[in-house]
Amino acid sequence: MATSLRSIKALAPLLDRVLVQRIKAEAKTSSGIFLPESTVEKLSEARVLAVGPGGLDKDGKRIEVSVKAGDRVLIPPYGGSPVKVGDEEYTLFRDHELLAKINEATN
Repeated sequence: MATSLRSIKALAPLLDRVLVQRIKAEAKTSSGIFLPESTVEKLSEARVLAVGPGGLDKDGKRIEVSVKAGDRVLIPPYGGSPVKVGDEEYTLFRDHELLAKINEATN
């Protein structure tokens, strides 16, 4: 990038793109045993940070993005466009590339 972003807030996704940050895998078991990094599988869960306004259909009408900032989603293990801001890593996906939205459990 020619100019560096000072914060992730400076990045606004366009059209049907969704900016996510992968949720890091737990490096220890429920019993408290720490796992080496090589055995911790890369999770495909992410938090949505920002969404674009949506794509356009063939008639020029706006198609809203299916998720909103703050949602938890499942993403494919590969793909998307990586974005690095400082030490943090983010990924841009198109809305249709997201696998699922994780709904919070309700009792």
